[in-house]
Amino acid sequence: MKHLLKASMIGLFAMLITFSTFTAKPLDTQAAGSLNIEAESAILIDANSGEILYAKNPDLTLPPASMTKMMSEYLILDAIEAGTISWDTTTQVSDYPYAISANKDFSGTGLTQDKDYTVRDLYNAMAIYSDNAATVVLAELVAGSETEFVKMMNNKAEEIGMKEYKFVNASGLANSDLGDKRPEGTGANDDNLMSARSTGILAYNLIKDHPEALEVAGTTQTEFDGKKITNWNWMLPNMPGYLEAYGYEGMDGLKTGHTDAAGYCFTGTAERNGQRYITVVMKTASEEARFQETAKLLDYGFNQFEQTELYKAGTEIKDHESISVAKGKEDTAAIATKDAITTSVKNGEEDKYHLEFKVDEDKLNKDDELVAPVKKGDKVGTATLVYDGDDLGNINGGSYTVDIVASEDVEKSNWFMLTLGAIGDFFSGIFTSVADTVKGWF
Repeated sequence: MKHLLKASMIGLFAMLITFSTFTAKPLDTQAAGSLNIEAESAILIDANSGEILYAKNPDLTLPPASMTKMMSEYLILDAIEAGTISWDTTTQVSDYPYAISANKDFSGTGLTQDKDYTVRDLYNAMAIYSDNAATVVLAELVAGSETEFVKMMNNKAEEIGMKEYKFVNASGLANSDLGDKRPEGTGANDDNLMSARSTGILAYNLIKDHPEALEVAGTTQTEFDGKKITNWNWMLPNMPGYLEAYGYEGMDGLKTGHTDAAGYCFTGTAERNGQRYITVVMKTASEEARFQETAKLLDYGFNQFEQTELYKAGTEIKDHESISVAKGKEDTAAIATKDAITTSVKNGEEDKYHLEFKVDEDKLNKDDELVAPVKKGDKVGTATLVYDGDDLGNINGGSYTVDIVASEDVEKSNWFMLTLGAIGDFFSGIFTSVADTVKGWF
C-alpha cells in the first residue's frame, strides 16, 4: 500500500494522501448490459454507502406516479419527529380529498367525512394501499393546505440533493385529474417528475432518516376502517394467495406507482445479512414486469457483491499517522478514521480501490499546522473511497466519505515554553539572515 502525506518541522502539510487498499464498488459496463433491464430508467444503490452499482438512463425525468408519496411520507415523519403532530393526532376529511376518495378511478380506501381519523391510520392507508385522499388529508394537516405542502416537498428535495425533480401535488396523480382543486401555482396539465437517480436519493434519505418507514412499507396487510387492505408491493414475503409467488427474500419496501403517463414504476429495497440495496425501475410495461425487473437488479447486487468492512472505526492512518501541531506540548497529533468504512465489494475487484485523505483547510494555520489545543475526536479532514475504474458515482452526489479525527489529545504548551520557542524562532531568523548576507560577500 502506498500513502502520500508531506509534512515538515514547520508544518508544511499536503492536503492529499493516497494509498491503495481493497474495497468495493460499481459494476463494469459489460456486466450492466447483460442485465437487460426492461425499463425506461433504472438504478441499483448500496443503501449503506450510497454507491451506485448499476444505472440505466438514471437522469431521465419521468412521471413517478405514486412513488411521489415517498416524499409525502418523509415530511409527515419529519413532522412527527418534530412533535408538531403525533401518530395519535386526529383529523377529518375536507371536501377536496373526499372528492378524490369518491373517485373510483383512483387508488383509495373510501374515506368518509364527519369522522376522526388518526395519523397512523391515514399513514397506513397512504404507504400500504397508496391512498391518494389520505395523502392529501395528511398534507393539509401538516402544512395547512396541499399548496403549502408542495412547497415543503420541493424544499426538501433541494435539501437532500435531488437534482431532477418537480413536485406539483402530494399524491402523484396528474394535475389534470385534480381539476380546479390542484395546488395553487401549478399548471392544469402539470405532472410530478423525478429521475431514477433522484428517486433513489429520496428513498436513500427516507430510510436513513426514518427507518421506521420500512415497518409500515413492509406490512403485507392491515385493517383500515373495518376493511382489510393489502400492500401493492407484491415482492414482500408472505403476501396472501397467488401474490406469494412474487415474494423476494429480504424485501421490506418501498413504494409502487402507476399512471398511464408513468407506466408501472417501483422503488424497492431488500436486506439480507446486513446488506441492503435500493432499486428504482421507471416505466416498465406491466404490473408484473416492475417486480421482475426489480428482482434482476437485486439478484445482481446480492450475487455479485459482498458487504465488507474495509476499515474499523478508529483505524489510525498508517505510515503517516500524525499531523504537525503548533503551540502544543507535542509536535504532532495522531489521526484516524472516525467511522467504519463499509460498502459492497464486487467479486474479483478487490484491488481496484484506494482512499484519498484531505485535511480541512479551515483547521490549519498559515503554515499548514493544527493549533493546540487539539481534542481527541476533533474532525481534521475526510477520507474518500475512490474506484480506479468506470465509477458510477455515489447517490449523495460525490463519493463515499468518512471523517478523519484526532485520535489523541494535544494540550497547549505553557506560556514559558511558547516564549522560549518564539525567542528561538526570532534568533534563528536573524542567524539565517546574517548567514545569507555573509555568503553573498564571497
